[in-house]
Amino acid sequence: MMKFLLILLFSVFSMAGSINVAVAANVSYAMHTLITAFNKEHPETKIQVILGSSGKLTAQIKHGAPYQLFLSANMDYPQALYADKAALTPPKVYAEGTLALFSVKAHDFSKGLALLTESDIRRIAVANPKTAPYGVAAKEALENAGLYEKVKKKFIFGESVSQTVSYAVTAADIGLIATSSLYSKKMHAYQKESHWIEVDTQLYTPIKQGIVILKKGADNLDVKAFYDFMLGSKAQSILKQFGYQIP
Repeated sequence: MMKFLLILLFSVFSMAGSINVAVAANVSYAMHTLITAFNKEHPETKIQVILGSSGKLTAQIKHGAPYQLFLSANMDYPQALYADKAALTPPKVYAEGTLALFSVKAHDFSKGLALLTESDIRRIAVANPKTAPYGVAAKEALENAGLYEKVKKKFIFGESVSQTVSYAVTAADIGLIATSSLYSKKMHAYQKESHWIEVDTQLYTPIKQGIVILKKGADNLDVKAFYDFMLGSKAQSILKQFGYQIP
């Protein structure tokens, strides 16, 4: 089954003039803007985006998925690929992500993470720390705030940040999500301080997000061009607009 899927992926993504970029779900909200800016300089290059949790994308890459570039939500996954020689370049930080506490309903967010302990908060959307670096950060923040044991029974886990956002909007009372998601058009209706706040960055290890050129991107000038673009000033400016911190 895996071989069949990989053959199918290869047939879909092997178009001339296109590159296949595996992208951590938290970056999905900025990708349209990033690609639009890139195509102003490289109009002939088509970017095929494959979204998922960093852990799932790494597993697919290890099984031979035809991805040529990987934008991870942390440094560990691309570092592991580089160590296994599945990536050609050592990972470089292209952005630092941050966590936000979000609810579709207005709350007294001045309470910070302590809001999660209140009785009317019954379900909390959190990314799965086994597959999503933002889930690791959320767990760490709650542990450092002394709240993890008090609220862990309320968790609804999403496989990726984008799924966690979906749960926070539809199935949970509140969620710990990527700040970048709040800059998407669908989330503009929700106001800072009323519907969300950024989580204190002192409570979790900085979410340094790494980029690598994968083995299947070897000697591909379009791949190198998009890699350089992601590390350049234009992409960095766009990412900053989507709530990322720039290293």
